[in-house]
Amino acid sequence: MEKMALKVAGMTCGHCEEAVKNALMSIDGVASVSIAFLEEQVEVEYDPEKANRNHLINAIKDQGYGVA
Repeated sequence: MEKMALKVAGMTCGHCEEAVKNALMSIDGVASVSIAFLEEQVEVEYDPEKANRNHLINAIKDQGYGVA
């Protein structure tokens, strides 16, 4: 397993946090997601043989949030 931290712009509430978490958890290989929307921080633990950085970023962008 690997961990990746991403800066996510546009999250303003718990609903935003939940939308991003659900999108990431739906990706095969993602084991856990930790989000702090006030800090715009997302940490993902995933299996690099099943998921990669692009999968994670695209899932977040598909929810309407920016990734720096």
